[in-house]
Amino acid sequence: QVPLVESGGGSVQVGGSLRLSCEASKYMYDGNCMGWFRQVPGKEREEVAIMRSGPDSTSYADSMKGRFTISRDSAKPILYLQMTNLKPEDTGMYYCAAAPTNWICQLPADFDYWGQGTQVTVSS
Repeated sequence: QVPLVESGGGSVQVGGSLRLSCEASKYMYDGNCMGWFRQVPGKEREEVAIMRSGPDSTSYADSMKGRFTISRDSAKPILYLQMTNLKPEDTGMYYCAAAPTNWICQLPADFDYWGQGTQVTVSS
C-alpha cells in the first residue's frame, strides 16, 4: 500500500483556487506531524505548510500566509491544502509528507514518508 497519495493538482489561472488532498495510512496520520512541500526544477524542496497533531499547530511559508490553509479531515486520514489567490510563482510539484513524530518536523529531512506529488501550474 502506498502510504501517501496526493490529488487535486491542475492548471489554473492567476487568482484561481485549488484544493489538494493527501490520503494517508492511518498509522502515520494519527498523532504525527504532516506537511506540504513544493519543488520546482533546479531548486530544493521547500516548505509550504506544516501541521502538527493538536490545536494551534500550523505553520506556513511566508509567501503562502493568508492564501493557503492546511487542515486535517476529522473523520478520515486525509490532509488538505486549500490554495487561493494563486500566483505564477506557486507553480510546482506539491508533495505531501509525514514525519515519524509530532514535534521534529520543519525541514524536508525531518519527514520520512512522501507521496508521489501532484503538479500545480498557475498561468497568467
